[in-house]
Amino acid sequence: MPAINCLSLDVRAFQYSQTLMFALEEINNSSSLLPGVSLGFKIFDTCNSAALGVKGAMALLNGNENSISDQGCTKPAQVQAIIGETFSSVSMAIAKSIGPFSIPLISYYSTCECLSDKRIYPSFLRTIPSDYYQTLALAEMIKHFGWTWVGAIRRDDDYGNNGMATFTKIAEQLGICLEYSLPFFRTYSQERVLRIVEQIKSSTSRVIVGFLTPWDLEILLQVFAEHNITGYQWVGSEAWIADLIATTLDKSNILQGAIGLAIPKATVTGLKDFILDVKPLKAVGSGIFMELWESLFSCTYAVQNKPENRPACTGEEKLSEVENNFIDMSLMPIFSNVYKAVYAIAHTLHQLLGCKETCPVKKQPDPFTCYIIIMKPERNTKKQLMGKDWWRHYSHQPHDESAYRQEIQELAVWCNHHNLELNMFKTVEMNVDFGRNPPALPPLTIMNSTVATVE
Repeated sequence: MPAINCLSLDVRAFQYSQTLMFALEEINNSSSLLPGVSLGFKIFDTCNSAALGVKGAMALLNGNENSISDQGCTKPAQVQAIIGETFSSVSMAIAKSIGPFSIPLISYYSTCECLSDKRIYPSFLRTIPSDYYQTLALAEMIKHFGWTWVGAIRRDDDYGNNGMATFTKIAEQLGICLEYSLPFFRTYSQERVLRIVEQIKSSTSRVIVGFLTPWDLEILLQVFAEHNITGYQWVGSEAWIADLIATTLDKSNILQGAIGLAIPKATVTGLKDFILDVKPLKAVGSGIFMELWESLFSCTYAVQNKPENRPACTGEEKLSEVENNFIDMSLMPIFSNVYKAVYAIAHTLHQLLGCKETCPVKKQPDPFTCYIIIMKPERNTKKQLMGKDWWRHYSHQPHDESAYRQEIQELAVWCNHHNLELNMFKTVEMNVDFGRNPPALPPLTIMNSTVATVE
């Protein structure tokens, strides 16, 4: 099997890593949380590959950051928890591999409902709601606007297929009919993509539900523009509806007027300045700085074999003078989820070690005890340390239908997204109240919204 290598720097993933480092720096400088204890970290790049994700997780468990040993796991694990991953498919692979070791895996962006099954993923947690709640709200929203004949296109992986399966089931209960539900992946052949185009063009529904990511839209929008697939009402999932990357890709206004569910807004004080401060990377002359700089400014540090039409990087280029994904903070809600995950681990260790004014230096934490504590949010840690909002999005109750709770989503409406800074989309609050003993389908209230009906 050929080696799997990352093809380019993922700026978003780099920002997630910076958020983790920011949270750890805060904690290590705190006099009240884990006083006298310094938390360390190792960061592995999965390249969005399940195989590399599992390899990295096993390296962490074995204390081997370069390669996986053929010998058995004889060394006690020092890693107390793992934070990741972005894609549900990668999180599923990692969670299966580390579940027998009871190592907590906390994801900040994997939303597949399937990950809530504790029989398969016993140590998986997340700081983002399961897709189950999103699909309920999406179906109710579509019903709210009277759209009963719709089409759908989904990412052909665990995120898209599981999300769309749940949506289809709920939609049918609400009297919404799906004319088609098409899988798509960016590596599909041109012939297969053209079949998708023909099916959409020959359909009669004018609403398209998209369980996709910006990386899928990069291909789809180009193809749709070439075949003049315009004038549809798009309904989007959280993965792309409020991501500015999608707006930069939509050069033909195909998604104009799209609506969907966005992750609630969040702010982490000081994080933006931390992310944009690249001086520490530059000071140590790190390779990651050079790769980041080349990606942001389309320049090169290469002396030999310099690519044509790419200027040389000086290292003095100004971030303030460019518009790119790195300075975009539209995913601050996801950064906040990473931040919460780090603090969840820190508060768990604080309780595990019995810290008060100081932490006992002789007491060594172990991952299993960490797992036991973090899996029980009803403890005092929940209210005294984490706060209500910090824990409420964890999805870790095993098969407990009474675990429904109120989720606040935001309804994102795409307006004139040529003006990215001022008017990319508008949001209104949508309250989906599931209650403790929910009815078959939850009620939906959309406040302060005005959306045109699709004819």
